[in-house]
Amino acid sequence: SCICFLGVCGDEFSVLRSPQSVVFRDGSWPIPGERIPDVAALSMGFSVEDDLTWPGLAVGDLFHRPRATVLVTVKGVDKLTLPVKGISYPIENAVPFSLDSVANAIHTLFSEETPVVLQLAPSEERVYMVGKANSVFEDLSVTLRQLRNRLFQDNSILSSLPLNSLSRNNEVDLLFLSELQVLHDIASLLSRHKHLAKDHSPDLYSLELAGLEEVGKRYGEDSRQFKDASQILVDSLQKFADEMFNLYSGNAVVEVVAVKTFNSPLTRKTRSILQSSSQSETENPYNLAYPYNYNYSVIFNIILWMMIGLALAVIVISYNLWNMDPGYDSIIYRMTNQKIRMD
Repeated sequence: SCICFLGVCGDEFSVLRSPQSVVFRDGSWPIPGERIPDVAALSMGFSVEDDLTWPGLAVGDLFHRPRATVLVTVKGVDKLTLPVKGISYPIENAVPFSLDSVANAIHTLFSEETPVVLQLAPSEERVYMVGKANSVFEDLSVTLRQLRNRLFQDNSILSSLPLNSLSRNNEVDLLFLSELQVLHDIASLLSRHKHLAKDHSPDLYSLELAGLEEVGKRYGEDSRQFKDASQILVDSLQKFADEMFNLYSGNAVVEVVAVKTFNSPLTRKTRSILQSSSQSETENPYNLAYPYNYNYSVIFNIILWMMIGLALAVIVISYNLWNMDPGYDSIIYRMTNQKIRMD
């Protein structure tokens, strides 16, 4: 199992951890913002439409690919103080991106195994949950009201997190903290279903955090609150990365990207995670074609050649019946003629 953990950090793309099967070269090569999903796809062994000439990602081990990608997008900060052991790359043209292409590849290749696909933006209440994610994260808080109520439960992060200058009574602070609660709950819920991290289908997690951006707008980026929130976020991301890394047996890539502001807005359709399972089965949020399974070609060939064989048999039988000599070929006439002669 392998996780690709991506987070967005200003104009910098950072790789915190990676297994031997995924190799990132140390260098300052700029990566186009729109190609970040392609980096995630290639690291998982999927093909992309356009060749990626970015030298930061090497070929790696083709026979051992990641089985999970986690993308965390942090908006509203130029740079997070991440561990120095990671590798960072500058981002050029920071445009909005999503992992829909990776989700499409997973659903196309692993449609029968129902992999975990979770895409979530808490502040916008934007949620995609497909496959086994619907059952695993059924209790995950996704609306702003649910997030607020979750924070004030006994086992929330408020009981253990040092808030410093942040306040429990401010809506902006609570939004920021509720996003950290989502990170904690995802790892906690997944730990109850560890078998999903050990199956053969790759999983996808895409999270977008905007709480730090709102804190910066409310207090200013030079404020004590913004600095405390930035440090709390770094610690929470690192803890979340470690937990996910361990849940996938250490075979994980942990990456972080930070974007101050996107150059253009990202428009996309939303879908509620709390829909019934029957609705989730009938809806197609990724506009995919009908997911044929691996037995399709076998069944197709069996039916095709059986129909051709039956058609040829009908033609041959019909031809022989049409050209049959009743007095010579038919046993009925031969038996009748013999009986007449004997009489």
